[in-house]
Parts: sequence; C-alpha cells; structure tokens
Amino acid sequence: MKVTTATLADLKNKNEKITMATAYDYASARVVDEAGVEMILVGDSLGMVVLGYENTLSVTLNDMIHHGKAVVRGTKNAMVVIDLPFMTYQVSKEEALRNAGRAVQETGAPAVKLEGGEEMSKTVKKIVAAGIPVVGHIGLTPQSVGQMGGFKVQGKDQKVARQLVKDALALQEAGACSIVIEAVPRQLARLITEKLTIPTIGIGAGVNCDGQVLVYHDILGLQTDMRPKFVKQFGSFYNPMVTAMQSYVEEVKASSFPSVEHTFTMDEEIISKLLEDF
Repeated sequence: MKVTTATLADLKNKNEKITMATAYDYASARVVDEAGVEMILVGDSLGMVVLGYENTLSVTLNDMIHHGKAVVRGTKNAMVVIDLPFMTYQVSKEEALRNAGRAVQETGAPAVKLEGGEEMSKTVKKIVAAGIPVVGHIGLTPQSVGQMGGFKVQGKDQKVARQLVKDALALQEAGACSIVIEAVPRQLARLITEKLTIPTIGIGAGVNCDGQVLVYHDILGLQTDMRPKFVKQFGSFYNPMVTAMQSYVEEVKASSFPSVEHTFTMDEEIISKLLEDF
C-alpha cells in the first residue's frame, strides 16, 4: 500500500515507529522499498556519498531531479521525499515554490524537504498552500554547517534548545507534514516530539522520536571513510564487494572467465564456411 502523509500521521497517532532511509538511484530504491521502509529520502547527502563532494553545498536542483527520477522509478510503496538543495529556497518564497514544483513535477515524488526552522516557516506555508507536502529539518542542518562551525550537536544550551522548540512549532503551524531532527540531545528531541502533533524523524536524536532516518550506505556498511557516532551499521558489505571485484579481475586475467557456461555457441559448419571465405 502506498504510504502518504495520512499514513505517517496515523502511525504517530498509533505510537508506531516510522522508518526512513536515503536512496539515490533505482537499485537502492528497490532494496529500501522492498524492505518495507515507509519513507525514502533522496537527500542532498548524495553530493558527499555518491558524487564525492566535501559537503552538500555543490549539489544542484538538476542533480536532485536526476537522482529523484531514478528513485521514484524504483519505488512501489514508500513515500519519496526530495531534498531541496542549497540556494533553491532561501532567496524568496516564490523561487522556493517554483523549485519545489519542479522537483515534484519532474520526479514524480509527492514531497520535498528543506532545512531551517522559524525563519523558513513562511516559505513552508507557501509551498504547502500549493499542494506540495513539506518535510522540515531542524537541529544540525548540513547546508548551514559553515555557519554552525562544523558538524556539531545542536541545542545543548538553553537558548538554542528553546529556539529549536520554537522552530518545530513554527514548522508545524506552517503546515509541514513531518520534521527531521538531526544531532540534538535525546531529551530535547523527546520534548519536541511530545509537543508536536506531526511526526518527528530523528537522526542522532535518540529513540523517542516518532521515526528514524539513516543513509543507505551507512546502514549497509558501504561507507568506510566517515562514521558518525549516531550511525549503526546493520550490515558490512564493503569488503565483500571489494573481494568479489578482485575475484573478477583475477579470473579475467587468468582466462578462467568467461567459461563455456557463460558463453553462446553456433553451428561449427557455419564457422568452417566462414573460415573458407576469409
């Protein structure tokens, strides 16, 4: 059954956890969807995970649309959410709406996600008014990592914690269908979750959020160069994949692949006649 915003609201009301994972292409989307994950995020994290950038700031809307199309094609049931990348929604509410419209119209995904709290509430409201569901994102917001001084936990002091609660309430009031809470103390995430009627999706925010999100490559142990504290690997597939590729290289060089079972054949008489002709 196709997951919608109504499904998410119902899961929160029933106190049932929501699962969310990233996917960046057709193949990964099929795996995530078949596993029963309710929400698939086509995150601008693809800049770092798939495209090799140092951060998310270089990702363009065209990048998101390109990958988003592939993810939607690989998804049957999960609700797909497209990240709006850096500088596609910050300039004006009108430009944000145009870009959100492009993301939804060109990918077929039903929803978008953007970073920021109270200061982005009017933008969220405008996008939602056009009929596009919006997922908010507060706490550690990677597009603002330079301003934050790096990838640091947010909300440990009273002033910032208070603002994060206000951010969450403002996004809810603006019509956001759910909010990602990233890298905040678990106690604060619990407080925000209890204050909201819409679902919270945590990443590095503790177990008391309404759901959790992790990056596909982190879940499967495909990421070897960076592993944040909040990441748990549920598989370890990087080394087996390298080993399999090494076996391929060895067999090709030894001429043991392809063997007869991996090749096609034809009538020997035809080959004999060809040899006569050439």
